[in-house]
Amino acid sequence: MLIAAERSTTAINEVVGDEDDVAIAAVTAAELLVGVQLADPRRKPIRQAFVDALLAGIPIEPYDLEVARVHAALLAHTRTEGRVRGAHDLLIAATARARARTVVTTDASGFEDLPDVTLRLLPSRSR
Repeated sequence: MLIAAERSTTAINEVVGDEDDVAIAAVTAAELLVGVQLADPRRKPIRQAFVDALLAGIPIEPYDLEVARVHAALLAHTRTEGRVRGAHDLLIAATARARARTVVTTDASGFEDLPDVTLRLLPSRSR
């Protein structure tokens, strides 16, 4: 969702309201920073400015022992159920569950059917 906003396919104010208590998982910050590092040299300054502004304005939820406990429970659940998830998706889901937050995404596949993880699916828009 945040990358889509940076690419101008979704305006950030269309998905985040003034009353929303927004935060991102630490792993999401890492994903955004990797995107800056791997950006085409022509787009890198624009992406860097976008990510810097975003990270300056949105709180980052840390990966601490509370999140680690939920992460372990979710990882065990996915292994027991036989439905493997992406490592970053599980970290995001664990952070959201531990902090009683909602995962907001355009791709629910990594979060569906995870116990006690609240999900808000946004419509996806193509470029």
